[in-house]
Amino acid sequence: MRTIIIALAASAALAPPALANEARVEARGGIITVPGSTEGTVGVAAGYDFDLTQDIFAGVEVSADKILTGGTKVAYGFTGRVGTGLVGGKLFAAGGYTTEICNACDGRWDFGAGYEHNVWGKVYAKVEYRHYVKKGFTPSADAVVTGLGMKF
Repeated sequence: MRTIIIALAASAALAPPALANEARVEARGGIITVPGSTEGTVGVAAGYDFDLTQDIFAGVEVSADKILTGGTKVAYGFTGRVGTGLVGGKLFAAGGYTTEICNACDGRWDFGAGYEHNVWGKVYAKVEYRHYVKKGFTPSADAVVTGLGMKF
């Protein structure tokens, strides 16, 4: 009997969570690196994830991010993502388009990956990497952000 209880507990702990269709909002901050410079960044995002199967989801996200240096403005992002549930969270790949970050910059495509970990109830913590592709006079950039959000 003890063996059965231990096996059930282990399988419950290792099973991916049900994803459930859900909306989310988050605040985030991190760093962005362009050739010759690293700056802080802060932002907010809202999105919705749709179940494709029990373990796979796809989602959409809109965001507003600001690089913490003079001469920049709020950049708006429009992102899609796809991922899978892991023990206690979600692993995902993302890609989309971000508007210009300054008057002399171009908007550009981006791609990346991240992980959301369920912290408490509907609250999650997130870490994400994003690569912004060079366009025109706007150089390539890499960002790493962490966030704290809530699911609805």
